[in-house]
Amino acid sequence: MTTVDAGRVAPPRPGTARRSPAGPVLAVLWAGAAAVVALWWADTGSVVGTAGWLTGAGRIAGLLCGYACAVLVGLMARVPLLEARIGSDRVARWHAMAGRYTVCLLLAHAVLILAGYAAQDRASLWHETVTVVLDYPDMLKATAGTLILLAVGVTSARAVRRRTRYEFWYYVHLLTYAAVFLAFGHQLALGEQFTGSPAATAAWYALYLGVAGLVLWYRILAPVRLNRRHRLRVDSVHHEAPGVYSVVVRGRHLDELGARPGQFFRWRFLGEGMGWTSTPYSLSAPPRPDLLRITVKALGDHSAAVPLLRPGTRVWAEGPYGSLTTDRAAGHRTLLIAAGVGITPLRALFETLPGEVTLLYRAHTVEDLALGGELEAIARWRGARVLYALNGPRGERPDITAESMRATFPGLADHDVYVCGPHGFAQDVYGALRAAGVPDRRIHHESFEL
Repeated sequence: MTTVDAGRVAPPRPGTARRSPAGPVLAVLWAGAAAVVALWWADTGSVVGTAGWLTGAGRIAGLLCGYACAVLVGLMARVPLLEARIGSDRVARWHAMAGRYTVCLLLAHAVLILAGYAAQDRASLWHETVTVVLDYPDMLKATAGTLILLAVGVTSARAVRRRTRYEFWYYVHLLTYAAVFLAFGHQLALGEQFTGSPAATAAWYALYLGVAGLVLWYRILAPVRLNRRHRLRVDSVHHEAPGVYSVVVRGRHLDELGARPGQFFRWRFLGEGMGWTSTPYSLSAPPRPDLLRITVKALGDHSAAVPLLRPGTRVWAEGPYGSLTTDRAAGHRTLLIAAGVGITPLRALFETLPGEVTLLYRAHTVEDLALGGELEAIARWRGARVLYALNGPRGERPDITAESMRATFPGLADHDVYVCGPHGFAQDVYGALRAAGVPDRRIHHESFEL
């Protein structure tokens, strides 16, 4: 590793890390699931025989699946409280977990209900399936919704997602809205808990309409207002490193966005065939009243087309999102650890974090160091340190271990550490930091690997 200037600036008063509301939010979500089970319990008399047990279990699974669908969509709504206070990565993980629960409950509901009905009618499972799908109210729509949800689940599996284009996965994922809409009617038409209970029906409508309202406001109306107000356009595109480009976006009254270093937006560039996909890119410089900048590595179709953008291209943005900000720092000593294009949010934080700041930048070669000149200029200006962890002359990787980091960064356990880079790199660094004695609450990282 090489070091650039190791001066210091006088640290300002330590900040106070925000307390995450993740615990209360999870408590509310689980309380909702308990209320759904209680609804079945209160409306169900004695359960008799195999058919009764199968049907009862299927109805519980169906009620929980319906509730999980509402939670799934709610977590897709990009509510600012969740995105900024809890963190977009954690919300994304919750969404992925809710999706897995939903698919499992959906399959359990279908199999158990059909098996229970078949046992009750003394019919074959196939005959009962055909009868339910074709003769029961709203079941054709519910079947279509079921098939869509299963397709979404399959394409969201990690092994499948790694082999498909992001654009394909993105548009299949959006079909979740259609699946939930198609399946909603049969819940009220066939659910015994709703047919005789106006209160339960009203509560179910309130749940779904509330979630729909969140989606309408934060996914549609708020972005429309943002883009009409700020009129974003590409100002310029700059080559930073092999396959890495910065895009400067100009707009009006951008200080009103409330964007902060470390956050990201979802971007659509309405030109060069890029307007069909919304892709998250972090701000790579502190936002200005008239300019925003992102830095992008060509990893897929969308990012590979970034160098083709022309000045004046209209931009559609949603955000800001993310909680990888200065609010997470609890002390006045900070270590930033970046790998590859993960330097983008940390470069903005490197300029703006208070106190004593050190940056460790992992890359293969000197040529791969994006924004290196800016980093060294910031280090000289604020008296900070930049260290580079580069491959050796024969391609050997540098050791970033607990021992090497303790030796390089005295008092490491007292630092707040921000980590941004590929998922495997971030996991390895996290393990090394914990082994070096850094408390979990002082390690800050956002990951979108699901």
